[in-house]
Amino acid sequence: MPAQTHISKLTLTNFRNYAALAIDLAPGAVVFSGDNGAGKTNLLEAISFLTPGRGLRRAPYADVAREGGDGGFALHARLDGPDGQVEIGTGISVGEGEGGRRVRINGATARSAEDMLEWLRVVWLTPAMDALFTGPAADRRRFLDRLVLAIDPGHGQRALDYEKAMRSRNRLLTDGSRDDRWFEAIETQMAETGVAIAAARAELVRLLAAMIDRLPDTGPFPQADISLSGDLEAEVSSAPAVDVEERFRRALAGGRDRDRAAGRTLEGPHRSDLLVRHRPKAMPAELCSTGEQKALLVGIVLSHARLTGEMSGMTPILLLDEIAAHLDGGRRAALFSILEELNCQAFMTGTDAALFSSLKGRAQFLTVDHGTVGPTEDA
Repeated sequence: MPAQTHISKLTLTNFRNYAALAIDLAPGAVVFSGDNGAGKTNLLEAISFLTPGRGLRRAPYADVAREGGDGGFALHARLDGPDGQVEIGTGISVGEGEGGRRVRINGATARSAEDMLEWLRVVWLTPAMDALFTGPAADRRRFLDRLVLAIDPGHGQRALDYEKAMRSRNRLLTDGSRDDRWFEAIETQMAETGVAIAAARAELVRLLAAMIDRLPDTGPFPQADISLSGDLEAEVSSAPAVDVEERFRRALAGGRDRDRAAGRTLEGPHRSDLLVRHRPKAMPAELCSTGEQKALLVGIVLSHARLTGEMSGMTPILLLDEIAAHLDGGRRAALFSILEELNCQAFMTGTDAALFSSLKGRAQFLTVDHGTVGPTEDA
């Protein structure tokens, strides 16, 4: 694994329940413990804003800004990594609303949030993801695309461009437009970006599957067989991209009447799905027990963390919300051991610090108490 990239200081202003907070952070494992509602997950959410997107909760910015504050919020992180120290700040000012958050790197305004990916990669696992395998395909696509983004920084912009083009096409459909020139221009853009998205997803699945194969056959986190369900993803693995683009463009043109009746685009990478099977049991993940699904998901995320480090040359920062409460003692011990092996800075939360007792002397323990954060006693 490459040298560790870690956050050495985190500063929050008017973020969730934190009016003002500045904490020094150690490399390696960091454990936040405290009562429910104390603000543990809010700290992980703040760190998740150090990557493109809306963070691990995907919340509107108005919800992120502290109630009773001025309507804006800011966070600042000092990073230490193999290329030295870097300062990253992001947030929104009063009155900016949902117009997008600003990013500054070493005091200079960044061109886009994607610029943060040059300095760090952030991966998370939250309780809301426990239903990933049984929930809607949209959740699995979002999960997959975040995995892709961690090793392919251009993926986020491609996804935004595709969504923008598809919304334009859907408006033409619902408005009853018959302007072929507009449709052709938009569908050409959708074909180019859609095939690029599918190719990036297919490559991620190929690389991640190889990394999962390196997990022990009988380890605490079972091996998963992962694949993609989607016409484009299947085609890009066996045909030149230019041919797949042309096929997709023709399919969009030929499907206008069908899509006009439906009021939306019915074919494309926005309809694809991530398929997961429990390899030792030869069973679809959605049919496994809750505990087995959690173990599968942890194994996928840990394998992806290893892949991210190898592909990007920087260890990712892991955010593991309420992770220990849902794992038995053996799996907790195995998780902590793997995190040390990965050499990642890993932030973990829990209501009971005792669940992390085996990390005593090997982790930084901090108690969260409704807007304040301090050292955990006896840690």
